[in-house]
Amino acid sequence: MQFRTQIPIPKCNHVIDYNSRIVSIGSCFAENMGEKLGYFKFINTVNPFGIIFNPVSIEKLILRAINQIKFTEEDIFFHNERWHCFEVHSDWSNPSKVALLNNLNDLLQLTKKQLVASTHIIITYGTSWVYCDKHSHSIVANCHKVPQSQFDKEILSVSTIEQSIQNTIEIIRQVNTDATILFTVSPVRHSKDGFVENQRSKAHLISAIHQILNLKSQDLKYFPSYEIMMDELRDYRFYAEDMLHPNKIAIDYIWEQFTEAWISKSVYAVMEEVNSIQKGLLHKPFHADSESHKHFSKKLHDKMEHLQQQIPHIQF
Repeated sequence: MQFRTQIPIPKCNHVIDYNSRIVSIGSCFAENMGEKLGYFKFINTVNPFGIIFNPVSIEKLILRAINQIKFTEEDIFFHNERWHCFEVHSDWSNPSKVALLNNLNDLLQLTKKQLVASTHIIITYGTSWVYCDKHSHSIVANCHKVPQSQFDKEILSVSTIEQSIQNTIEIIRQVNTDATILFTVSPVRHSKDGFVENQRSKAHLISAIHQILNLKSQDLKYFPSYEIMMDELRDYRFYAEDMLHPNKIAIDYIWEQFTEAWISKSVYAVMEEVNSIQKGLLHKPFHADSESHKHFSKKLHDKMEHLQQQIPHIQF
């Protein structure tokens, strides 16, 4: 008997292997998938500017990177003893104004190089709800704990998101005509917006993405991470303690579905070898000086060396 529904996922023609160069941008779920790609030692860059949830802010950062629009003092502000930028995550906030600007502008150069060289660009949208700064009238990526009275909260319309996605694609295509762009919607539930509001938000994202997919080429794809969580894993045992984020079991399951659809079967054996080495590196011996552990360490080192000879970019 079949006790659950299963989301059919079309196989991709432009699959990922160890020659692929992947850039993942977007919500915290992009980090989850990025960590998996990193664990298996694919060439992968995750959220260079930190976690970004909404389409307009992602578009703005990609535009800055591609066109090398430098951050200036007008783009940063001082709050709670640190300098911040409304366009990036608070991970980049810094006590030094000069350091923040230098870091952000270095990131612009690096991100452009990565986007130009990428074979796959994965964009994960988290929400349609945005905060608009009342002074600049611009949408912010992160409020940095500035009082909410400084912002107007609004939901992006389907047409606005569609235009933002269209702009993002066109910006990327200015420098990279070959990369496969993969869109997905984060399965994380944004309860602070309200549960009805969260559903509206996800619906706007999904509608806008599919409007674009219906019009564009085969180099644009969609991976149903949100739908897998909602339909295949519709049980609270697949959620973390906050009942909002997917737990490890759910993330592992969605990763398995991604692997089957998007990763070349030709590299499965390498992935198994990488996984074996990663587990070995986490091993904690009872007696570090024992002969058995020395033998284990040498065998593990030999496996690492052999794999690195096959694929030089893999480093442990």
